[in-house]
Amino acid sequence: MKLSFAPLAAALFLTAIAPASAGPDQDSVLTYFQQRADSAASPERGKSLFEARHGGGKPQTPSCTSCHGGTPSETGKTRAGKEIAPMALSRTPQRFSDLKKVEKWFRRNCNSVLGRECTAQEKSDFLAFMMSQ
Repeated sequence: MKLSFAPLAAALFLTAIAPASAGPDQDSVLTYFQQRADSAASPERGKSLFEARHGGGKPQTPSCTSCHGGTPSETGKTRAGKEIAPMALSRTPQRFSDLKKVEKWFRRNCNSVLGRECTAQEKSDFLAFMMSQ
């Protein structure tokens, strides 16, 4: 019989990186992507993904910061001028709690910024970073 320690390892890892404000809904969303990723979620890689300028997407949105501001704690603006609540979980506690919404926005924004869907690893890393903010 083969035992899997992956769920236990994921739970321990999430406890280590998630701030006190992350609730069970955010933890389950992160766990969903973490279980599909190649390696443990990395807030550092998530930060790099958020801040980097990418060349594969739309010219108007070369990085996440194009719309979401320079730091996750800032209020962002869409290209149409509509406000976007801060990405940092500490500033917008309800963020990342609905898997369907998270998937919808990853699909839309990854295509806009990267020109492709984000991998499970990129999603996991991104969420780990935002949940640490």
